[in-house]
Amino acid sequence: MVELSRQEARRIAVRAQLLDARRPADLYDVISRLTFLQYDQTAAVAPSADLVAWSRLGPGYRMSELAEGLADRTYVELRGLIRPMEDIPLFRADMAAHAAPDSQFGHPGAQHWVDANDRFRLDILDILDVDGPVPQTSIPDTAQVPWGSSGWSNNRNVSMMLECLIVRGEVAVADRDGRERLFDLARRVYPDEMVPGPEATRIRAERLLRSLGIVRKSEAGEPAVIEGVRGRWKVDPAFLSGGFEGRTALLSPLDRLIFDRKRMADLFEYDYNLEMYKPAAQRRWGYFALPILSGDRLIGKLDATTDRKQGVLRVDAIHFDQPAPPAVEAEVRHEIQDLARWLHVGLDLPA
Repeated sequence: MVELSRQEARRIAVRAQLLDARRPADLYDVISRLTFLQYDQTAAVAPSADLVAWSRLGPGYRMSELAEGLADRTYVELRGLIRPMEDIPLFRADMAAHAAPDSQFGHPGAQHWVDANDRFRLDILDILDVDGPVPQTSIPDTAQVPWGSSGWSNNRNVSMMLECLIVRGEVAVADRDGRERLFDLARRVYPDEMVPGPEATRIRAERLLRSLGIVRKSEAGEPAVIEGVRGRWKVDPAFLSGGFEGRTALLSPLDRLIFDRKRMADLFEYDYNLEMYKPAAQRRWGYFALPILSGDRLIGKLDATTDRKQGVLRVDAIHFDQPAPPAVEAEVRHEIQDLARWLHVGLDLPA
């Protein structure tokens, strides 16, 4: 059993997420090491996937790199996550299993709904075979049985069938036209290779642990306990040696370092929630406040938005959880200036 202090656990998490002083080489290195970037259309400051890349790579990262990599299929979007195309063979066995009779792929009755709409399914595959890649708006709804839901997806038959066929490995997101996804037959997008199910599961577990460093549940890694934190953990042994040199970073609210809020609270003792869905009067830190990392501690939140019409990054507040030493405050302000330069906008930063 590996015994870790809370600080040691934090430093493992920061190193694993490529947020220490040793920056990764390029965007491919970032996506491969993190295993994915989450695609999200919210862009109060910048699109989240680009913010995650910038936090690791710094001002040398160009937003166009991600779009270029998706266009030339270095990367591919799978169920809202941008992954290296070469990782798709690790998911093909799961896709084949989801296409089997009576599979549920995450939604009770989904397979039965697809079976009941087999003509609809074949209509979509025929359209993609002839015209693909195409946007969802080019696909007519020929469902025999509507998709039933009490939520936003009720009667959204085309979108739900496309999602089901992506899970089954019959359809893939081939590219984007702006924010609109373009769909094609998976066999024209994905590589043919398939890693057998048990081996793929093992490799994915090892790579996910490597990207996070330390987690509560994993089939990979070594058992660990953290002083002052209840429960058992799994740690990647690759991070049990080597020094730590931290830096200051501004993070996306969807950054994987903080995405698991319980893990964030356990390791970093940090209070944070994304407040974009709260009424303005109930927000403590801002609509899309960026967590502030300093070394191995999360020390505050940056309330900022990019006003693209005015061409300025507007900073409404820097919320430090505790009073920051002048040197740390200067580093945070320097990072905010770098963010504005990277966005190619001016900066409205109160003194």
